[in-house]
Amino acid sequence: MAVIEPVTGDEGIGTLVSQLVEDVRGLAGAEVALVKARVGERASAYRNAAIFFAVAGVLALAALVALLVGIIMALATLIGPGLATAAVVLATLAIAAVLAIVGKGRLAPGVTR
Repeated sequence: MAVIEPVTGDEGIGTLVSQLVEDVRGLAGAEVALVKARVGERASAYRNAAIFFAVAGVLALAALVALLVGIIMALATLIGPGLATAAVVLATLAIAAVLAIVGKGRLAPGVTR
């Protein structure tokens, strides 16, 4: 960092200009360092948020699997394990297909919902 020295009467224009250039370079370097620090802080915050979202997604998926297994086990006492598995898988695939069709429709040009 540049040290600002008081101006005395015996310094020439060239010396003052070179000191000004040095001071401007120091200021620019400090500004660049500040911007880098801010960007690094934001990137760290987004990375941490992404990790939390990923863990939340994995846990939500595990909960969905547990729910589907529970439905299969409950239906197995009524219609047997094979039919219960088939019924739950088909129902889940039907829901997934409807969601995919709705999603595809929202990607079509000119559709805003």
